[in-house]
Amino acid sequence: MSAENTAIAPPVKAAPLLETAPLDTSSVDRKPSVGKILALGSMTALGPFTIDMYLPALPDIGADLGVSSSTVQLTITGTLIGLALGQLLVGPLSDTLGRKKPLLAGIGVHILASLLAVFAPSIAVLGILRVFQGMGAAAAAVVTMAIVRDLYSGNTVAVVMSRLMLVLGVAPILAPSIGGALLVALDWRGIFVVLALIGVGTAMIGAFGLSETLPKEKRRPSGLTSVLRTYGSLLGDRTFMVLTLVSSVGMASLFAYVSGASFVYQDQYGLNQQEFALLFSAGAIALIGASQVNVRLLDRWTPQQITKWALVAAVVSGAVVIAVAVLELGGLAGFVIALWVMAGAIGFVLPNAPALALARHGEAAGTAAAMLGAFQFGVGAAIAPAVGLLGNTSTALAVTMTACVSLGLIALLATTRKSESV
Repeated sequence: MSAENTAIAPPVKAAPLLETAPLDTSSVDRKPSVGKILALGSMTALGPFTIDMYLPALPDIGADLGVSSSTVQLTITGTLIGLALGQLLVGPLSDTLGRKKPLLAGIGVHILASLLAVFAPSIAVLGILRVFQGMGAAAAAVVTMAIVRDLYSGNTVAVVMSRLMLVLGVAPILAPSIGGALLVALDWRGIFVVLALIGVGTAMIGAFGLSETLPKEKRRPSGLTSVLRTYGSLLGDRTFMVLTLVSSVGMASLFAYVSGASFVYQDQYGLNQQEFALLFSAGAIALIGASQVNVRLLDRWTPQQITKWALVAAVVSGAVVIAVAVLELGGLAGFVIALWVMAGAIGFVLPNAPALALARHGEAAGTAAAMLGAFQFGVGAAIAPAVGLLGNTSTALAVTMTACVSLGLIALLATTRKSESV
């Protein structure tokens, strides 16, 4: 077989999305250690820290650089664009060069961009540097997903994803709180110094805490044609793409929250930066709890079943959030509690849908993880400004988040019916 042929991922016949048969439970490494989970979790946490740590400073950035709140929110969009583009680049490289070299190079880009952001003279320069920050953080995100697929298979992937969600959930709790605390002593530029230091720590963990998981004999041939054909195979796999869409709209709803929460809580409800940081953590706590309950649910139900009913719950709870926002039921407390419930439902979607998608393409785990991650952050980048464009109100935030999860449920159910009718 020629090298060219090995570069082409074979077409995958679409299968029913909600099949009830359990996934293959065989695994290269059946019992992931706590140390390995923490090391992988630290890689995935770089992205959330990059996105969330400066959120309490968004109003300050706008005032300092003389721009509107919606313009400042575009720096979040820039970060998400960087995360999407970076994964499309790093994913195939990790299939060709191995996991560690692209990982460390990407984190190096993140560190440099963070240091340059300290001296950004305008919102345009800051926005560009945020794109490069995102591209650097993307290396950590996509390589982590590829490593998980290298080491595990079947339901074990969903279990590991759930454990990573525990670490991921801590990052949105800590990041705004740390950012808010830093603003007591520093201005917003000091936050980017801390982000650079976090990047250095992440690079150290990647260099010394993780081993290479893709041996040379399993690496894919290099070349643009090979990469494009692999991406074409992924795009042609309807089941993979629907699961990717479901993952993406779930993430997009969270990005809408990230983008709009600072203005909703501080401008509409009058909270200060530290109070905002505490309330922002509420959704992350619900997300963490759901992801850990998911591990137990996997003993009784398949990831397909959990994903379906979690989306239903997210749509229903989203409708409640809209009602609370429009009718002002319960004030701030009512709004936060309703968001807790919705975030919990989304917390069941995020570990399972990506696990199901990646299970289909273990032979090109890096490229598949890149496609998945790029869609997640690309859709997030498109959705993030919506809250600002709609007025940065609680209603705008509720409508945007609910629209995202509704789209995921519609796509899942529509494709399921089509699969079953064939």
